[in-house]
Amino acid sequence: MLVSTKGRYALRVIVDLAEHEGEGYLPLRDIAHRLDISEKYLESVLKTLVRDRLIEGMRGKGGGYRLTRPATGYTASEVLRATEGSLAPVAGLDNEEAFRIEEPRCHGMWEKLDALIEDYLDDVKVTDLCVSTLAGNDYVI
Repeated sequence: MLVSTKGRYALRVIVDLAEHEGEGYLPLRDIAHRLDISEKYLESVLKTLVRDRLIEGMRGKGGGYRLTRPATGYTASEVLRATEGSLAPVAGLDNEEAFRIEEPRCHGMWEKLDALIEDYLDDVKVTDLCVSTLAGNDYVI
């Protein structure tokens, strides 16, 4: 699995919004500045996150972006799935029957790797990645 720049930035945005939870809507300009990401590129990332209802946006004065639910409810896997689609380590795992025919000897190995990736990322909560919880934490983005 190779996570794209968009996926990495999406995770950083969600973590940033989690760190500023309770501050209301956060302007795009402020998020881009804190994360050192161009506003133009960040807009496409935010659009994807809004589409998947991970965040919500509001236009106009006092507008910006915020999480749609408490930060404790977000996992790294759901954020990455929003931008990456599948987290499978190889193409074809989504189509089990076709993949079994094409890769009969290696299929089990790829399935186990896929399960390890899914389980690991499902266990990583966005709040685990926040600055306030990084002391003594194994996760760094």
